[in-house]
Amino acid sequence: MKVDKKLIENVADLARLKLTDKEKKEFVNDFKEILDTFSKIDEVDTKNTKESFHPVEIKNRSRDDLVEESLSQEEALSNTKHKKDGYFKGPKAI
Repeated sequence: MKVDKKLIENVADLARLKLTDKEKKEFVNDFKEILDTFSKIDEVDTKNTKESFHPVEIKNRSRDDLVEESLSQEEALSNTKHKKDGYFKGPKAI
């Protein structure tokens, strides 16, 4: 892929970025370096490699769902001034 000022301007336009000429010049060099680095991946032999969607085993770290005693409605509302008819009262939402 040819990386030049025109490509950077196109990408910046798609991303709705306003770049100065200095920034465009810097991005040409940076983008070339990034693409060169990623092109090294193409050189790796992966013919006998099995696909791996999760290289690290995912374990469920959730706690057990235990039934416990909870606050009564009166206890939950005991520390607020903003209550009405047994519920928390909040600002109007339109």
